[in-house]
Amino acid sequence: MIAAGGDGARIGGGKPARMLGGLRLIDHAVAWARRHGDAVALAVRPGDGDWGTGCPLLFDGHRDIGPISALASAFDHARAQRRPAVLMIGCDMPFLPDDLVERLSSALDGDGAALPVSRGRLHPTAALWRPDSGALDAYVARGGQSLRRFAGEVGMAEVAWDAAGPDPFANINDAAALAAAEARIRTPAR
Repeated sequence: MIAAGGDGARIGGGKPARMLGGLRLIDHAVAWARRHGDAVALAVRPGDGDWGTGCPLLFDGHRDIGPISALASAFDHARAQRRPAVLMIGCDMPFLPDDLVERLSSALDGDGAALPVSRGRLHPTAALWRPDSGALDAYVARGGQSLRRFAGEVGMAEVAWDAAGPDPFANINDAAALAAAEARIRTPAR
């Protein structure tokens, strides 16, 4: 599931439609997700469209609580499809590693979530989750909004990524990050 329902205020709005390397950020996310899964959906706010991706839309049921709302939508969708886990990625992470699903799946074991760690930072918007709607609903009802804290409550496996080279979990939240990503795309890998 791709979280694409944020307002993108720090980048001036319309984050999924921002261009990077000749493609919109949403196109990068959908292409990556389709290479690694067979049930790609977009978590969006009511009134948002699918940006022409053809992906099913999961409407955020909670307002103004951040990406935890997208996770709630993903849990409901995964349970309806009888999926034992759901991968949530942000629409603003164009460099995700190709071994993400495999490595997180291997680490999930008995935990409720497996989160990648790079450069000392957890990345809950690129994580594999067991769909536990009851635990998530209770967490949100108590005022919880942090994906990281929710992961801690349901049990979290941390999966370390090599810090060499550019960060594969870099996300694009502002104009400077978008410019850095554009430079990264233009520079051939060595």
